[in-house]
Amino acid sequence: MSKDTSAIRIYNARIITMDPAASKSSTELTVIKGEIHIDSSLISYVGPSSTAPVRTGWNREIDADGNILMPGFKNAHTHSGMTFLRSYADDLPLHQWLYDKVFPLEAKLTPDDIYWCSRLAILEYLTSGITANFDMYQKTPSIVQASIDSGFRTVLCGSVNNYVSSVHEMEQEFLMYNNYDPLISFQLGFHAEYTTSREILEAIASLSHQYKAPVYTHNSETSSEVAECLNRYGATPTAFLDHLGMFEYGGGGFHCIYMTEEDLEIYKKRKLWVITNPASNLKLASGIAPLTHMLDKGIRLAIGTDGPASNNCLDMFREMFLTTSLQKVRNKNAASMDANLVLKMAASDGAHAMGLSSCSYLAPGMQADLILMDIHQPNMQPLNDITKNIVYSGSKQNIKMTMIAGNILYENGQFFVGEDPERIYQKVNEIL
Repeated sequence: MSKDTSAIRIYNARIITMDPAASKSSTELTVIKGEIHIDSSLISYVGPSSTAPVRTGWNREIDADGNILMPGFKNAHTHSGMTFLRSYADDLPLHQWLYDKVFPLEAKLTPDDIYWCSRLAILEYLTSGITANFDMYQKTPSIVQASIDSGFRTVLCGSVNNYVSSVHEMEQEFLMYNNYDPLISFQLGFHAEYTTSREILEAIASLSHQYKAPVYTHNSETSSEVAECLNRYGATPTAFLDHLGMFEYGGGGFHCIYMTEEDLEIYKKRKLWVITNPASNLKLASGIAPLTHMLDKGIRLAIGTDGPASNNCLDMFREMFLTTSLQKVRNKNAASMDANLVLKMAASDGAHAMGLSSCSYLAPGMQADLILMDIHQPNMQPLNDITKNIVYSGSKQNIKMTMIAGNILYENGQFFVGEDPERIYQKVNEIL
């Protein structure tokens, strides 16, 4: 079967559109029974079969067998090229892990290494129902080529710091990759306050103003990171960066665990996104972000896996379960963080955080980035609450199909990404 299918009908489905017009509250998700039509990369119909336009000439018609059809998950923070470090530097504190293990090996990576590592990550994203990622890593052309060759949607995030790239290089990539390929886009970003000099940070803020563009960065991931910034500048990372004018056009922060009330007010005022990474935060013992408090203040949230060196798995199901469960423990309240809200964070909200509004829900004219989930498995029965089943008992084993821009890239355990997965595994195993 080819992934280049141009006209597809999927019928007999339980559809979670995530269309905001169909929801009365942030915790409500409507499930409709019907079908979806895809023409080229776009959705042309979503709704009951009784009102669907009568058509012939489909390239393929798929009987969903009552399974769940919904927008794909968006991995709103990751480092795909770090797959070569999976299980290489485990059980270490963050700064030792980063400076003693990660940075020295990353310095030896070639563009070809990052190409194959990115292709490996994409395979894992597809098995997890992830249809787009927000990828912060070096040697951007390799990431771009891996994504295009795989047919995968990638939003690149600038990774400027004292050791990698430059503001000038990021500007050139920003201009190039926002007009390069329908699957590729680029957002301004830098690694973190603690790895980036004030001079570079000021230049990035100036670039943001020049293009009226949002900026993204790792922020307040550890208590020591915040303490060191207070010692350097007399302000938290959030307050210091805001003082530089970094966030006047929006953006967001990855992790955001140790946030003061002043920090949260800045995030609310600037309409910044918090992208939480619960599995990585647990594994590195960084902490638990106060997500419910952020929601109470009106701060917008999305979810990312972080990279495969610190997670180590690129699994949105695990992230969703941890996102809701850790808030229950943190607040000592089992009613904290409704699962339906978390499901939206992982799919629809993640799209908005990454600048992919056209991929945020299923409706005519939207991108055909969607997944089919198998409910005919023990972990999804009985069907008391389908949407909460996804968060609390769903897993990667339930992903039957992953489609991006109307192309089926993964179906029933098989990949359609233009390369033999075994060759990808072989190339990555040769790196270390």
